[in-house]
Amino acid sequence: MRKKQAQILVVDDQEEILFSAKMILKKHFESIFTTSSPKKIISILNENEINVVLLDMNYRIGFEDGREGIHWLKEIKTLSPKTIVILMTAFGKIETAVEGIKIGAFDYVLKPWHNEKLLDIIDKAVLESRKNTKKVLVENSGKRYFNGSSPKIKHAYTIAEKVAKTDANVLILGENGTGKYVFAEFIHQNSERNTEPFVHVDLGSLSDNLFESELFGYAKGAFTDAKSDTAGRFETALNGTIFLDEIGNIPLHLQSKLLHVLQTKTVTRLGESKPRPLNVRIIAATNNDIKAEVRNKTFREDLLYRINTMEINIPALRERKEDIVPMANFILEQLAEKYNQTGWRFDDNTASYLEKYPWKGNVREMENKIERALILADNNTISVTDLDILDFEDFQDKDDNPLSEMEKMAIEKALFKHSGNISKTAEELGLSRAALYRRIEKYDLKS
Repeated sequence: MRKKQAQILVVDDQEEILFSAKMILKKHFESIFTTSSPKKIISILNENEINVVLLDMNYRIGFEDGREGIHWLKEIKTLSPKTIVILMTAFGKIETAVEGIKIGAFDYVLKPWHNEKLLDIIDKAVLESRKNTKKVLVENSGKRYFNGSSPKIKHAYTIAEKVAKTDANVLILGENGTGKYVFAEFIHQNSERNTEPFVHVDLGSLSDNLFESELFGYAKGAFTDAKSDTAGRFETALNGTIFLDEIGNIPLHLQSKLLHVLQTKTVTRLGESKPRPLNVRIIAATNNDIKAEVRNKTFREDLLYRINTMEINIPALRERKEDIVPMANFILEQLAEKYNQTGWRFDDNTASYLEKYPWKGNVREMENKIERALILADNNTISVTDLDILDFEDFQDKDDNPLSEMEKMAIEKALFKHSGNISKTAEELGLSRAALYRRIEKYDLKS
């Protein structure tokens, strides 16, 4: 039997699982890689064109919530978008696997698996990987970014375009969900380093005891579980860009270690004494008031000077209202492409609601609501109800009437559509019958 041209990576902390998977898969596929340490995923992906990753969701005894699997899924999709990820989980932990599918996993398999089922899923994943390869190459050569027309966002993009052509360190400031990651990626894609790695590190999720080993790497024997020499994130980003997200969350006692790396442009792995030269572009981001932290002595002033050669402020969505509807249409188009669908649109009443809604979670909240709406909506048309932005009592100012008027009109329209049927009207509006009755009383809509 001729083997299929595909490279498969299996990641599991149980050696018997790795052995079993390799025995099954090597009969059918060209190259099988295995590792018991998820920390090696990045280096393996950087060194090989992996088509499919078979990823376990738990790696530490006593921790079986699948959070580690979700973390590494996100890392894989960031580093290698074309790589297909299949999650492995035990029966009874399917809920977390389903969550993984929502954020990018292709499918999941239950352990212990049926060999035929496993092979069938991987076959399909390999086909999907081949479809993705051409698509990802096109996206990487000319990825689309939504700019907008508001003065603040145009100013931010102007600075990003100019600084991208240099090697200056950049600090991106903005609230959660404003798109700091997108700006970091934009700078990398428009730089001379765009053919080299772009490595994203969420510093806010790193515990103190993992900080050095994750960022700087370690030598074999440096600590109990250090079974082999391992590069850290800085080395993984060699000649490319490292994006240090949530840098304001680094404890003071660890900031000096990061500062030393930036000052010397070298990195020393744990357990080694010889520094390794480092050629990496630094982009950092935070939603904290970093200058206030400097004044309060919780963030080092010299570290701030190192990371903000150039500073870019990303405005909140409420500060660029003229961009809200165009951005929503852009996001809808992108998501429709993701799901291989066409012809999606917002209904005629949606624009005014989009502009009035507060978007406290900024662009990230908008993406989540539109993706959910696209999945739930019928007839390729998304309504206010599908977006779940109809019930705005929580943020409506008492003296502000336009939103109340729009809600009243939406209820009147739904009541007319369903000939006054309360159950059907409530279902369309996403309200309980009791909540609908309260609004009917409030707006005096009784016939």
